[in-house]
Amino acid sequence: MAETDAMAENAGVEGDGRGPERPGRAGRSGQAGPPGFSDHESLRRTLGFRDLVVYGLLFIAPMAPVGVFGTLDAKSHGAVALVYVVATVAMAFTAFSYAQMVRVAPQAGSVFAYARKGLGEAPGFVAGWMAMLDYLLIPAVAYLFAGIAMEALVPEVHRWVWTGIAVVVTTLLNLWGVRAAARVGFAVLAMEIVVLLVFVVSAVVVLVRDGAQRDWWSPLTGDGTFSLAAVIGAVSVAVLSYLGFDAIATFAEEVTGGSAKVARALLFCLVLAGALFVAQTWLVALLEPVSSAELAAEPVRQGSAFYDAVDASVGGWLHDLVAVSKAIGAAFAALAGQAAGSRLLFAMGREGRLPHALARTDAGVPRVALLVSAAVTMIAAVWAARRDDGLDHLVSVVDVGALTAFVLLHASVVGWFAVQRAEGPPHWLRHVVLPVTGAAILVAVIVEASVSAQVVGVVWLGVGLVVLAVQGAGRRPGGG
Repeated sequence: MAETDAMAENAGVEGDGRGPERPGRAGRSGQAGPPGFSDHESLRRTLGFRDLVVYGLLFIAPMAPVGVFGTLDAKSHGAVALVYVVATVAMAFTAFSYAQMVRVAPQAGSVFAYARKGLGEAPGFVAGWMAMLDYLLIPAVAYLFAGIAMEALVPEVHRWVWTGIAVVVTTLLNLWGVRAAARVGFAVLAMEIVVLLVFVVSAVVVLVRDGAQRDWWSPLTGDGTFSLAAVIGAVSVAVLSYLGFDAIATFAEEVTGGSAKVARALLFCLVLAGALFVAQTWLVALLEPVSSAELAAEPVRQGSAFYDAVDASVGGWLHDLVAVSKAIGAAFAALAGQAAGSRLLFAMGREGRLPHALARTDAGVPRVALLVSAAVTMIAAVWAARRDDGLDHLVSVVDVGALTAFVLLHASVVGWFAVQRAEGPPHWLRHVVLPVTGAAILVAVIVEASVSAQVVGVVWLGVGLVVLAVQGAGRRPGGG
């Protein structure tokens, strides 16, 4: 914890009242929003550090590599653990930029608020608009995963029914309040961590008893010829496992203790997720009886590679345990995503960039924004659940929005600190070199994305630019 505190301080997120952070009003209700907004446009400060980490890890999911292990193993020539080491470092650039900008604009809009500060009204809207694509569709994917898993356990009930039930249950929890949802989410996250620990212990026992199927260091060096290009190519897929940790920043107006706590939670969540991803992929790679070359030659085996390795080495009971955990975990990943998405809609509505009704709160809960977010994800998830190719359609488009928003986040750091010099002379490493490097990495990932994802991203951007043109670029000065 001391390490993340130090990292937050280095990022300039002291949260001590210096600079632009302003606490706003805070009454007996605990509400505190940016100055200039009424109590009905303010959120309630009830979240602590643990709650923020819970939301971040729920959205990411501790066993996120399960579904993509086979693909990464095949693409990286077996160096799958190294892929996640590199991916964690790559995403650290984004986490560092978040940690800097959350002090500048400690508001619910996250990257929407940051880009408005650093780049201006129009880029701020574009950043929020592109992030909206991610925050509304990633929960739909998670709900669909939950429906698919439940259908496998209870095949008499179609997956779209389970998908709809998951949306309703998690929406009710979010309407209950962010603190209550965090408490339930903590219990679910604890269950996922326990299942992960059961897997780790079982894998270690098998490896000690029977030995490894591959060389012990192959998850770092590959199980054939090492290829740096192959590892980098796999990283473009692996970084998608981390999407969602940034949702922590959307709760900046609901955390007690200032923006430094948000920054620490962002960094801690990323480091913890990276460690979990490296550990589990290393172990399953050692258990995998099929070589990465065989997986590459037979793509149909890649999706179930993690489960197949567990079946062959440990037994079907662990397979079923992991599957149940993934079903429940996916639904609550969607809960965290839905909550984050509603905060983005709330912030954009409060600034007049979306219908103002979205900015209405009730006892500190943005109920209108939550219901709109739930309706959109319900439609997308149930539509996809009723189609055989629905999952492919959703998965192919969810990532470009977030990655584009991340690029604008990095640009915001440069704009605020180096171009505007809003806080004095910039620190060139922290305010230019690191964000530019982070943006370059993300652009490379976007280039590697599927053509369908790129097309959807361009179309969504085009629609957003039309909306922006109709609204006019300067409704309310940036800066909250």
